[in-house]
Amino acid sequence: MFATSPPESVHALDPSALSHESVTFFTAREDGALLGCGALKEIDAQQGEIKSMRTISAARGRGVAALVLTRIVDVARQRRYERLCLETGTEHFFAPARRLYSRNGFTECEPFGDYLPDPNSVFMSRVLNAEG
Repeated sequence: MFATSPPESVHALDPSALSHESVTFFTAREDGALLGCGALKEIDAQQGEIKSMRTISAARGRGVAALVLTRIVDVARQRRYERLCLETGTEHFFAPARRLYSRNGFTECEPFGDYLPDPNSVFMSRVLNAEG
């Protein structure tokens, strides 16, 4: 993320943060090869945050990110979260991610949790219930 965003606007979790008990890490693999990943971080008992969504360049356009996102949403529902949130970038590099989230019911929202307004960030959320 440091290659595409100013350092003060990078909110990616480092490997030690990804291994925290409040974070569940997901991977998508094909024949053992890593294609993509994503994480679900618990904000509190009612809401979670999507973190570290990535797909390797060779797997882009194959639906890997959509599969990981679907799994994260399913787990958030199982945990009975009322809302799922995320932060992504405003740069052109992040346009495919914003489209993916929009297609999956996420809409722009105000900063959540410990985030502050940032011109390089887009905040999105989705209300979860039995249907969505």
